[in-house]
Amino acid sequence: MNRRGFLKALGLGAASLVGAGPRACPGQPHGIAPTRPNIVFILIDDMGWPDVACYGSKFHETPNIDRLASQGMKFTDAYAACPVCSPTRASIMAGQYPARVGITDFIPGHWRPYEKLVVPENRLQLPLESVTIGEVFKGQGYSTCYIGKWHLGGKGYSPDKQGFDKVVLGVKNQNDKQVSGFTDQAIKFIQEKKQEPFFLYLSHHSVHIKLEAPDELVEKYRNKPKPTTGVNNPTYAAMVEHLDTNIGRILKKLDDLYIAERTIVIFFSDNGGLHEAYGGYTGKRQIVSTNAPLRDEKGTLYEGGVREPLIVRWPGVIKAGTTCSVPVTSVDFYPTFLEIVGAGGDSNQVLDGENIMPLLKATGSLERDAIYWHYPHYHHSRPAGAIREGHYKLIEFFEDGQLELYNLKSDIGEKNNLAKTMPAKAADLQRKLATWRQSVGAKMPTPNPDYDPARANEWGGRR
Repeated sequence: MNRRGFLKALGLGAASLVGAGPRACPGQPHGIAPTRPNIVFILIDDMGWPDVACYGSKFHETPNIDRLASQGMKFTDAYAACPVCSPTRASIMAGQYPARVGITDFIPGHWRPYEKLVVPENRLQLPLESVTIGEVFKGQGYSTCYIGKWHLGGKGYSPDKQGFDKVVLGVKNQNDKQVSGFTDQAIKFIQEKKQEPFFLYLSHHSVHIKLEAPDELVEKYRNKPKPTTGVNNPTYAAMVEHLDTNIGRILKKLDDLYIAERTIVIFFSDNGGLHEAYGGYTGKRQIVSTNAPLRDEKGTLYEGGVREPLIVRWPGVIKAGTTCSVPVTSVDFYPTFLEIVGAGGDSNQVLDGENIMPLLKATGSLERDAIYWHYPHYHHSRPAGAIREGHYKLIEFFEDGQLELYNLKSDIGEKNNLAKTMPAKAADLQRKLATWRQSVGAKMPTPNPDYDPARANEWGGRR
């Protein structure tokens, strides 16, 4: 089935909302609300799980995000499909694991020509054949808008080719300077489309390095008493608060227009936080943040690399102030959006995620047994894959087949490797991980004939 056939099979154009209907608000222009909810999807770049106050930060101030959590559902065990940006972004757009899409590293990726393994080729764009969530919403009569970082392909593969009517892209490495501008554009779009259902995808470059924030906020955190534990970078903390302030502007706009009651707001991050920058911007290594109590950072398959803050507010459907500890992942957004807009029908586009509506409505559980990761690249760690089933998580390193098994319920910091004391469990999860890789067509690294231990850490261009 081709792209057009898939859209037709979804039944686009005959939408119905699953869940509670909207509530008309006093003072709403024209007095009648659209019958389907708006969606504002806010994606942060490199924000770690504990960076937000409501997730445990003792230094960062995030009153607007905290308030969003108090009005909706906070997920404690939400995951990015990859520990770097482009693959996770592809998983959200296409509803598929990065290994199935073929984007398994950030675009364009990087290369260590003398390491033990030759890593697989990385696709440099989201295929136009993929039917994106933007196209689904557009086909259902939604106005669609993409603002911010794309990182899923250049000319010919930009968001306007993937279902978004309005597109505002940013400039690389001007992260925090663009936060207010992106917010201005988002508010403008919301104002223009307040009388019709809309899907706004707001993808900030911040809090990715380079570190930059308003001077007055940086000075505030330089002077603020610091906790005795953790990394407390004043500039990074200021970036987090600056983001929070601008998220607050969007929430206020929804309130001012009397459309907050019929607007779903989702807050998420594309991968874990960066602990230490290599110095490309400053000429020296720089401590950025910490993901404690989680282990490690962006670019690794430990919890610090893939566990993310996720908050969903949906008035009238999600009970305010609730917390969900069921593991969910970024591939789940797509099938959940299909349910929200009432799109259904058979298609040949495989969706790897699961509709999480039962969790949002607190009416049931999920059917899947496990969540998977495939990151066959060198970054802040070695090429590896991982599986989480229940409370157990297995990481398999591809260089030597080393296994690490953790019970996340009792060991969230992944300090106690159980692989040797629970060999049967480790072997079972390793078999399931291998079976999953085969099912999604995951590409594996191969031995490198040019391996040179003395030069293994050198970066270079792919030959």
